[in-house]
Amino acid sequence: MNSYCDFAEFYDELMSDVDYEELADYYNSLIQQHGQKIIDGKQPILLDLACGTGKLSALMAERGWDVIAIDSSPEMLSKAKPHPQVSYICQDMTELDLYGTINAAICTMDGLNHLADESEVLETLQRVSLFMEEGGMFVFDMNTIYKHETILGDNIYIKETENIYCVWRNFYQGDGISGIELNIFAKYNNRYNRHIVELQEKAYESDTVRRLCEQAGFEVIKTIPYQNHLEKVVFLCRKNPQ
Repeated sequence: MNSYCDFAEFYDELMSDVDYEELADYYNSLIQQHGQKIIDGKQPILLDLACGTGKLSALMAERGWDVIAIDSSPEMLSKAKPHPQVSYICQDMTELDLYGTINAAICTMDGLNHLADESEVLETLQRVSLFMEEGGMFVFDMNTIYKHETILGDNIYIKETENIYCVWRNFYQGDGISGIELNIFAKYNNRYNRHIVELQEKAYESDTVRRLCEQAGFEVIKTIPYQNHLEKVVFLCRKNPQ
């Protein structure tokens, strides 16, 4: 897993163009449309993997879920605002360990792409499956190989806000693997301090992801190109009966 220690301080500002309300509506509607109806009267429980600073977790709670929000970075979790229906837990997703079962799970913003290889993706899927109620939905998105090869490639992007100037450098290494270096210049008292964040993502063919889901006990009932682009695919997975 990659470290977000230096990234946490700037993450929300750099992601300020993300419409989290729209994202919450989208994932909630997918679960409601395709998931098993919960009829026992209990508050449904949602797992939010790689939750980052918890913005989406809180919005899912506002849509009627009790949320367990997991992230491996204590620094990211320290930026999350407390919410009465959200429990924040610092865990590596490959070692997910919960006290009970869940009714649904999400992993957004290409969280699974940050796992090192197929074995870690499979371990994560198996851990989610272990705690998932029969018929429960796991909905997640992943960046595509096309995005890593073509959109990221060896390109450089600039992101500028009121307090941050960020140079995003990409290094495509082949086999779906992209190295990412963020040079973040943050303004403090009219001076800029430089912070370097190094990350890595790995993308997979959809058939590979489908195979790993099936190995973990999930049925992939649908794949959706996110916002009709070739850059990201959303996987809708249902937990099969044991």
